[in-house]
Amino acid sequence: MSTYVNNLRLEEIGTGEASGTWGTKTNTNLELIGQAVGFGTEAITTNADTHASTVADGSADEARAMYIKYTGTLDSACTITISPNTMKRVHIIQNSTSGAQNIIIKQGSGATITIPNGETRIVYLDGAGSGAAVADAGFSTVSGTTTGKAIAMAIVFG
Repeated sequence: MSTYVNNLRLEEIGTGEASGTWGTKTNTNLELIGQAVGFGTEAITTNADTHASTVADGSADEARAMYIKYTGTLDSACTITISPNTMKRVHIIQNSTSGAQNIIIKQGSGATITIPNGETRIVYLDGAGSGAAVADAGFSTVSGTTTGKAIAMAIVFG
């Protein structure tokens, strides 16, 4: 039986399954891996206080990307929940919303990270289920200036 329990939500084909479709399913998985290491843009509904970014099982979506740029117009801070809450991932998240509002990144009921308007942060999701937390990886951009705890990240990203 196929499952989607991995951190990229790729289809893990069960033993003896997918006769005649193995190539198609494998190609889909490879395309999703490419999307996962790429760039995605996700629009938040105008003036939303909450937003859901879901990494779909075995199909393309913007939340799968390692780098997510959030857009839209906000009149207050917006809490973005990235799911499923069992994924252990690193994300680069850019707050490109208009309206000068923060976005708050969460995965479960654990810690959250606030990203001010115009800033970018590297965060990681701990995937702990309902109590999942988001942590700051110690790298950010503020008005075009790169700051960080890790020199390697500064070299790679900025």
